[in-house]
Amino acid sequence: MTTCVDTSPIQSTLPARRPRPHAVVIGSGFGGLAAAVRLGARGYRVTVLEQLDQPGGRARVHRQDGFTFDAGPTVITAPFLFEELWALCGRRLQDDVDLRPVAPFYRIRFDDGETFDYSGDAAAMRAEVARVAPDDVAGYERFLAASEAIFKVGFEQLAHVPFDRWTDMARALPALLKLEGYRSVYGLAARYVQDERLRTVLTFQSLLVGGNPFDTTSVYCLIAFLERRWGVHFAMGGTGQLVQGLVRLIEGQGGTVRCNAPVHEILVERGTACGVRLDGDVRMAADVVVSNADSAWTYKHLLPGVKRQRWTDHRLDRARYSMSLFVWYFGTRRQYPDVAHHTIALGPRYGGLLGDIFDRHLLADDCSLYLHRPTATDPSMAPPGCDAFYVLSPVPHLASGIDWRAHAETYRQLIARRLSATLLPGLEDAVVTSRLLTPQDFQDTLSSYRGAAFGLAPQLAQSAWFRPHNRSEEVRHLYLVGAGTHPGAGLPGVLSSARILDRVVPHGRQLARAHETAAA
Repeated sequence: MTTCVDTSPIQSTLPARRPRPHAVVIGSGFGGLAAAVRLGARGYRVTVLEQLDQPGGRARVHRQDGFTFDAGPTVITAPFLFEELWALCGRRLQDDVDLRPVAPFYRIRFDDGETFDYSGDAAAMRAEVARVAPDDVAGYERFLAASEAIFKVGFEQLAHVPFDRWTDMARALPALLKLEGYRSVYGLAARYVQDERLRTVLTFQSLLVGGNPFDTTSVYCLIAFLERRWGVHFAMGGTGQLVQGLVRLIEGQGGTVRCNAPVHEILVERGTACGVRLDGDVRMAADVVVSNADSAWTYKHLLPGVKRQRWTDHRLDRARYSMSLFVWYFGTRRQYPDVAHHTIALGPRYGGLLGDIFDRHLLADDCSLYLHRPTATDPSMAPPGCDAFYVLSPVPHLASGIDWRAHAETYRQLIARRLSATLLPGLEDAVVTSRLLTPQDFQDTLSSYRGAAFGLAPQLAQSAWFRPHNRSEEVRHLYLVGAGTHPGAGLPGVLSSARILDRVVPHGRQLARAHETAAA
């Protein structure tokens, strides 16, 4: 077992008596930053350690050739979760970040060129459904009512509640069964509507949290109502503005965010987390450790001296993981004003393609794409007369054996041809800047096990109590936040995982009193 006796320069510069207990947060994704703010508000001195050269994790920002590209999350829902963090610091979100509603939420383009504008306007949505599937209008309304019922349980009652014990799951199970949580997202939609196109429109959102709609628990149908209730937003200047705002909140609380500071080990003494080991065998002591790293990565790589009882290598290797992503960021010398902020460009197959990605681990040519055009809302993301984009293709994770060093450019060209023939005519001649993110990068740069972009897949048998707990089952005073723990991926999920810390981490005053008692 690793000892926590520190002789490093960091330890020697700490005062002999700490006025506040110290919390170390590993990773500065939205889950880690939100955790830091909440811990700071509860009496902790917080240090956030980020292995990359800037904060944000998957939400970092790429700037090149006058273009700004959000690396990861672009769909902002449930903004009240951000407002809570600002309120904890006595500030208002709107004073620091300008959130703008996006309409439509998404424009879905079917393979034959027909489109469907998915929005939060009830009348407009009813009209779109009537246009595409006139016989399914009543069924769509029933699906939305089911989504609301699931939302009231799955999000309002359970998303911020820890599932530490199996009895927590037992109490929630009757409600989940009543709401048919045993069905898949696609299965629940298919119960209410018959048109295949409409089924696709109502189920693709589970891909935004890493789940195959054909086997993701129907609890994630709550997304439809969540979006209807709070809308879809964009942060002017990019999602990175939210990251910078959270960093300022942490620093205003007296906390620190350190970049270029990879954590190599969580130090454990007598079964309790007591710090972390950094480069050069530098050790930083902590009263609590919160990992915003991928949960599988945390258990497999950051606890080398711990004999794990539940999240063993064998169990983690057998678990089901989300798909990965191939992302191409590019800027054009011209603008495409007819392209919406968020576009879902569907290929000719839906179920078959998802089977290739999730089950057969094949890289298909007939990909479906998510195209993000932030300049539709904020022209400052690109130079005058230009457009900024990123296009995302769901692809198999690294267990597929695909060598992305060999396939990345070929696949990018395939996507470019597809976009040029559909949404962005003349694209190949208009691109002036470009960069890629592959599944290999998810593993090598972002420390995602198997390059899975969203961690464990959101299946019923890997949700709630069955997911790695927010309070670690393996090590005392170790806590997990982010996509790989409860409640799951997506901005509302990772921000809710940080909310759970308020229930499971001792208040700073409690630990401070414990230190004083021990000293006496």
